[in-house]
Amino acid sequence: MAATIDVLRNLQIFSGLSNDELERISELCEEKTYASGEQIFHEGEPGNRLFIVIGGEVRISRQIPGAGEEALAVLKTGAMFGEMAVFDRSERSTDAISHGGTKVITISRAEFEMLLDFHRDIAYKVLWSVVRVLSGRLRATNDSLRSVLAMSMF
Repeated sequence: MAATIDVLRNLQIFSGLSNDELERISELCEEKTYASGEQIFHEGEPGNRLFIVIGGEVRISRQIPGAGEEALAVLKTGAMFGEMAVFDRSERSTDAISHGGTKVITISRAEFEMLLDFHRDIAYKVLWSVVRVLSGRLRATNDSLRSVLAMSMF
């Protein structure tokens, strides 16, 4: 349990939580192991879990018609993925594949939402952290688009 709490503490969305609050979240965590090449989730599936890499790597990719798999990122230990579909209750936007064997901690959306419903203080801290994470991602996307547009003008 202590190792799980340390992993959670290092994630941006949980970094503002106390040890007791982290312990409550760690009670929801389940460890899973995937063999190399094993599909963790598929694009289009319901997003009902978030994942945290605690060993190995995960390849995030999409299938491009006529071109095959396009790898978007390779996530290493300490990375969280699959959270977008959990937060907005949408379908998975990519595939996640074990890259060389992977161990993850996973939290189900239903249990996470129930915890947030019953512990408003935790919900407040987590949701503000999520806002900061998403704002940072949007800022990075805007910067990337600005660069692409600037290069396309030449």
